Amino acid sequence: MNPTSTNSSFYRQVQLASGHVHVYTDEEMFAQLDPRIFDMAERNLQIPDIRYMGYTPDVHVGVGTCIGTTAVWNKDGGIVSPSIVGSDIGCGMRVHLTNLHRSDVQDLRLRHKLVNRIEKYLPMEAHKRSPFSDLKMENIVQKGLKGLPNKYLPDGVSAKRSPSLTHVERARFDFDPEELNAVADNYWVKGLRQLGTLGGGNHFAEIQYLEIAEENRELAEKWGMYDGQVAVMIHSGSRAWGAMVSQHYTSMAARAMTRLGLGTADPKLIFAPLDSPEGERYVNMMASALNVAVVNRHLIAFAIREAFLDVFGSKFEMKILYDLMHNYAWDEHHGGQDWFVHRKGATRALPAGHLDNPDVYRETGHPALIPGSMGTSSYIMVGEPSGADNYHSICHGAGRARSRTATKKLVTVDEFAAALKVGTEEEVIVNHNSLGVILDESPQAYKDVDRIINSVTGAGLASVVAKCKPLAAVKGAKS
Repeated sequence: MNPTSTNSSFYRQVQLASGHVHVYTDEEMFAQLDPRIFDMAERNLQIPDIRYMGYTPDVHVGVGTCIGTTAVWNKDGGIVSPSIVGSDIGCGMRVHLTNLHRSDVQDLRLRHKLVNRIEKYLPMEAHKRSPFSDLKMENIVQKGLKGLPNKYLPDGVSAKRSPSLTHVERARFDFDPEELNAVADNYWVKGLRQLGTLGGGNHFAEIQYLEIAEENRELAEKWGMYDGQVAVMIHSGSRAWGAMVSQHYTSMAARAMTRLGLGTADPKLIFAPLDSPEGERYVNMMASALNVAVVNRHLIAFAIREAFLDVFGSKFEMKILYDLMHNYAWDEHHGGQDWFVHRKGATRALPAGHLDNPDVYRETGHPALIPGSMGTSSYIMVGEPSGADNYHSICHGAGRARSRTATKKLVTVDEFAAALKVGTEEEVIVNHNSLGVILDESPQAYKDVDRIINSVTGAGLASVVAKCKPLAAVKGAKS
């Protein structure tokens, strides 16, 4: 594919044979983009009646659709695409703010102790049973956070007023539960076994400290943030339940394409009309996976809180800032119209006053949570009104620069250790004795997150509220 583009410093409208894709990135990173992303965009634009397609600066090749994609259809007569949701449905981010200062966790031995305690409460092995076996999976799947018993809402207020339910993108995703009758018993069991676990790959829990951006200091104070504050950032998704939904209902959508005579040049790009039986079934089960994903991150945070309490005692506090997703599709209202918006590896960042903000963030806009890579900074941002041009989508992280296989070939353990400042007082503590086990997650595998964020702010999509500097990282799926 040889695209032509309309240029500006941080934005290009790239014309392809079947339409155009809006690309938000600086000039140098645009020149370095993998050409295959435009081949993939061309095939995505062949899906009937697509109204908009955008790429964020962390864009990279995925299966069927690039990670870093926003794709939009009309709500009425539109399309749902499991390929443009992604296989880890509801994967997303969560941040909690503590009452600790960086100086409270500066001692390396204390950080090692803290990581060890987290491992006590948070299963790390790939197939170890979740510690939350007393929960009823049916309640979680159907009710999301509202299906949790009060003992898992440690906010000191009634369940209806709990910040655990208000400081999230959505506490419960409603759907027709009739579809659940088709789910085999083993998936209910496996789903519960993995509830409250990180999983492998790029999923993590990280202990960080904040550096407040001067231009948004007043906003940071409203959100309860200050310089040096210790925060906990979590990245995980819907685990076994979401994998089941993706596998079974993507196949179902593929059969609908055959029945309806639909398709593109990419046989791995799967979609179905929203009003088809297969489309309706996928949307229903996707909502169930979104419920599982937000509860999964909540329970991971609950486990980490227990570890901190062991180390710092009963006066320790860990209040939720926000929880959001970056793999999903749902109804949204933009420009006076109803749309069905897909985000695959893209984060919604609504500005102050936007009606879709949760009530607690209506006045300010909600926190947009952007992870870096291990050893690099992460970011807490807020959307800008001009982000409406990209349906208020921004990046979801740094974005991979090379594959896992290539990273293992090109990056040494010593280089990874240097990035984590091993052997210095600023070392980022990791819960793996051998860095070689997680070498494919080294910072060298990813793009420069600071440049990614610079493109987001330069394009006017969002602004930085705080930079989150790593102190310790916990990765799952230990071998």
